[in-house]
Amino acid sequence: MFRPLSKHWLVRRRERGGRSCLLLCGAAYLAWGGRAARPAGGGDLQLTEATCAVHHCHARQMVRGRSLRTRFSIVRIAAVPFAAVLLMLGSVMPASAATKGNSNPNNYLALGDSIPFGFNPFLVRPGVDPNTFVGYPELASSRFRPMKKLANASCPGETTGSFIDVNVPNNGCESYRAIAALHVSYSGSQLASAENYVGARPRTGLISITLGANDAGPLLLYCSAHTSNLDELAACVARGLHRPYPDAAIGNVLPKMAANLTTIYSSLIDAGFHGEFVAVTYYSTNYADVFPTNFLAAVDQVLAAVTKQFGGKVADAFAAFQAASAPFGGDACAAGLLIPNPPGQGPPGSCNMHPSRAGAELLAQTLRAAA
Repeated sequence: MFRPLSKHWLVRRRERGGRSCLLLCGAAYLAWGGRAARPAGGGDLQLTEATCAVHHCHARQMVRGRSLRTRFSIVRIAAVPFAAVLLMLGSVMPASAATKGNSNPNNYLALGDSIPFGFNPFLVRPGVDPNTFVGYPELASSRFRPMKKLANASCPGETTGSFIDVNVPNNGCESYRAIAALHVSYSGSQLASAENYVGARPRTGLISITLGANDAGPLLLYCSAHTSNLDELAACVARGLHRPYPDAAIGNVLPKMAANLTTIYSSLIDAGFHGEFVAVTYYSTNYADVFPTNFLAAVDQVLAAVTKQFGGKVADAFAAFQAASAPFGGDACAAGLLIPNPPGQGPPGSCNMHPSRAGAELLAQTLRAAA
């Protein structure tokens, strides 16, 4: 069942002194390699950090003022189909925001990771204006009549655990917040902020969420550090998805993800939300790559299942991207749905895993159709 994946990669950066720092590239970095291909003549594929989201290692380098031109080597990794497995709203809103439009049912709160944030790694720099990034929530809000009043609280690299508690490890949200502002200004956890938002706006009509694909990061780091054999790596990951392997902190990825999402939805309802939940699912960068596609389908399965338990709806972005990519052999990059890598930032014709403007428009269209 668990076979090696030939086109699956884990990004590793070589630090000074020979130390290796595994980098989690946004939501499900193991599955979202874009149209990565080996360079002519073989050898390891070389990428810059611009092909990944801002996560632990290089985001902290940015804070320290180091160069953003670090090179990365690629280590093959096996993916496994998951049965269930990429964001932040803060606890402090400006006083004017907390008192304006409290009774407006057109208020729309977007939660999630780098996908709803509109993250583009090639535009990241310290102090960058958050309006530089346009995610599907911004595009979807204008599709409603009357237009939705959006508060996009997502944060690149958020996990379901760090969404609830900022002390839980995340895949880059904390580091990003150290160098640049989010769309919504807040402190504390995304959940605490969302509760405050809902409490101040009891007639909020819509909350969308894309969250969960970053949760497997610690398990993948552990497994890749303990074996380079693809079959052993796949078996290691499979053990940790449903069981406390190698321990309770790293393992039980899928049950913990479901429990965290349950906590999030329950807390928002307890805070006074009576509107509509819509989960916007993840997509595959290449539907011809079976294992990463199955991985993200499983992430979506958990997100969708918990959302439906709370009476929410599901915007099936996985199916939407699949249909749009079909004329291109399932390749979302070739279909123009992903951010193209600039010259010198990856193999010719390759893409970053995050959606392009066309991809974000498709996500927005899918959300609008579901809401």
